[in-house]
Amino acid sequence: MGLIIVIALVVIVVAVYISMYNGLQRAKVNTDESWSQIDVQLKRRNDLIPNLVETTKGYAKHERETLSKVVELRNQMVALPADVDPQKKMELSNQLTDSLKSIFALAENYPDLKASQNFTQLQEELTNTENKIAYSRQLFNSSAAVYNQKLLTFPSNVVAKMHHFTKVNYLEIPAEEKEAPKVSF
Repeated sequence: MGLIIVIALVVIVVAVYISMYNGLQRAKVNTDESWSQIDVQLKRRNDLIPNLVETTKGYAKHERETLSKVVELRNQMVALPADVDPQKKMELSNQLTDSLKSIFALAENYPDLKASQNFTQLQEELTNTENKIAYSRQLFNSSAAVYNQKLLTFPSNVVAKMHHFTKVNYLEIPAEEKEAPKVSF
């Protein structure tokens, strides 16, 4: 009878251990998958940018500096290695987003550009892509929170330490974007 109890306890402990390990692995996979969603949207944006720049060039010939900066940042994004730190990739992405805002602002100075259906369509697609990137960032941070919580809570933290699971950093918004916009009338 005592041997059956010991065997039952060992089986329960092993089952709980396996369950915790698998839970950690699922959380890690979800975090990786959510990062992959960000990558997909960044690629989509990078593919749309050359079309936007070409469309804008035809109308805004005097804005070479703005267009060159967008192209340069886009090329830097494309050249990043696949295993680059997500935070570094997002910093470059934030710079690119700011540069794209400059191109969209150009439309206000060039009515013909603003009226161009091609430009308007590209602007809309890029805006939608930026929204998808923002959503994907939220998903990544949520996935990272679940994963990190498993790393910190008992008893899964014991299993995590045994298998050298490491914390995933959240994607952060640049400090200048956190400031309230100044509005004056």
